[in-house]
Amino acid sequence: MSPEASSPQQAILQFLTSLQSPARILVAISGGSDSTGLLFLLDEAVKAAPDLKISLCAATVDHALRAGSADEAREVADLCASLGIPHTILIWQGDKPKTGIMAAAREARYDLLAAAAQNFKADLIVTGHTFDDQRETFAMRGLRSEQVSTGIADAVLFDRHIWIMRPLLGSRRADIRAYLKTRGISWLDDPSNEDVTYERVRMRQRLAEEVASKAGAETEGQRLLLAADAAAWLDLHFRLHGGMLGHISPDGLRAEAAVLNYALGRLAAVFGGRDFPPGGKQMDGILAFIAAAKAGRMTAGRVVFDLRRSGLYLARESRGILPLSLQPGERSVWDGRFEVVNNSPFGVRIEAAGMNAGPGAAGSPKREEECSATTESRRSGSCYEHSNAARRDDTLPKAALKRATAALPVVLPMAGIVFSDDLAGRVRLTPYSAPFDRFLTRFDFIFANRLSAVFATAPYARLPLRSIDGKTI
Repeated sequence: MSPEASSPQQAILQFLTSLQSPARILVAISGGSDSTGLLFLLDEAVKAAPDLKISLCAATVDHALRAGSADEAREVADLCASLGIPHTILIWQGDKPKTGIMAAAREARYDLLAAAAQNFKADLIVTGHTFDDQRETFAMRGLRSEQVSTGIADAVLFDRHIWIMRPLLGSRRADIRAYLKTRGISWLDDPSNEDVTYERVRMRQRLAEEVASKAGAETEGQRLLLAADAAAWLDLHFRLHGGMLGHISPDGLRAEAAVLNYALGRLAAVFGGRDFPPGGKQMDGILAFIAAAKAGRMTAGRVVFDLRRSGLYLARESRGILPLSLQPGERSVWDGRFEVVNNSPFGVRIEAAGMNAGPGAAGSPKREEECSATTESRRSGSCYEHSNAARRDDTLPKAALKRATAALPVVLPMAGIVFSDDLAGRVRLTPYSAPFDRFLTRFDFIFANRLSAVFATAPYARLPLRSIDGKTI
C-alpha cells in the first residue's frame, strides 16, 4: 500500500499479494475511469494468479440525484456480467437533504456498500480513489488548516466491521486511463465532475496545471508513530472512572506537545461525542490553558476541562444533550457517545441524567446522584460496572464527578409504560466513539484500539492483510 507505486498494475499486484487469502473483494464501481480501471486491473490480476484464491464481486450505487443515473448503473451491470463478476445495483432511497448533499451521499453510499458486502459475504470493499484525489484532498485541507494532513487514508474501517481499501491511491488517473485505452475499454463521465459548485471540482481545475508531487508519504509514517506514542501515553497517564469521567495525570500533561495534542484532541472528541477533534485554534486554547498550570475550568468541543493539582478531568458538559426516541427494534446513537439498541417491545426515550427524569424511569430512581446505579441495572456490558465505586472514591473531585454523572444516559419508557428491570435490561447501551466507530483510518487504529479497551468495548476488526509494503504484520 505504498504511495510510490510506479504503475496501476504494480499497485494492484502488490495489494493482492498483501491480502490474507482466501478473500472475496467487493469492488465499488461507478463506471468512471478510476473505478472501471480498478475493476479491470483486479479482474486481470486475479485471473492471472488463481493461486491467490481471491474472488471478485461488484456494486454500483445509484444516488438517484440526476437523470440518467439508473441507465448508467445498468451499463455497469452489463459490463460486470461480461466479465463474469457478480454485481448489484444499490439505490439511495428516500428524500435527499437540501444542504450537505455530498456528505449525506457519502454516508448513504458506504451504508449501502457495507450491506452489499455482507450479502456477498465479501471480506473487504475497494474503491477507485487515486493519487489525483489525494492531491486535491491535501490542497483543500491545506486551505482550511495549518495542521499537517495525511489526506485520504489507504484503508478505513467502516462501522467497526468492514475495511474499505484504496489500492490505487498512489496511481495517477492518467496512467489508469492509458491502461484502459490500450485495451479498448471505455468509461462513463459523470457531469458532476465538471460542476464548479463543488469545492473538489474547483480544486481539480486549479491543480491541473501544477506539477504533481508525492508529498504525504512521510506524514503517513509520522502519523502512525504518533498514534503508537499516544497509545503508550494512554496506558501510562489516562484513567476512566465509572465509565464517565476521564482523568489525565499531571505527568501526562507534561508529555511531548505533539503526543499530548494528538491524544487530548481525540479524547475530547470521544467525551464530546464529536466526529473530529477540536480545530487548531481550539486545541491551541486547550493546550495554553493546561500550560498555564492554574486550577480552573474551560469548555471546548462540548467537553469541560477541569484542571486541578491532581491532574486534568474531562467530562461531557451538561448543556445541549438532546433526547432520543426509539421504537422497538430500532438502533441509533445518542449524543455521539452511546449506541442504543431497543430490544424491548415498547418505545423508549433516552435522556441525560441531569434532565432529572420524571416518573416511570427505568429502574425507578430518577435523581441525578443515583444515575450511575440505575444505568448499570439497565444495560448489558461492563462500561458502568465501576460507576458506584467511582462515586465512593474520595480522591475524585465531587464537582467533576457530579458533572460527569449528569451527562449519563437514562432510559425512559414511553408514556403509560412502567419498565421492570427485565424490560429495562433489553435496552442495550454501549459506549460509542464518535471519531472512530463510524470511520477509523489505518493511521489511528493503534490508538483507537487501546482506547476501546479503556472503555471496555470490543476491539476493532483488524486489517485483512498479511503484509503492508512487503512487511509482515
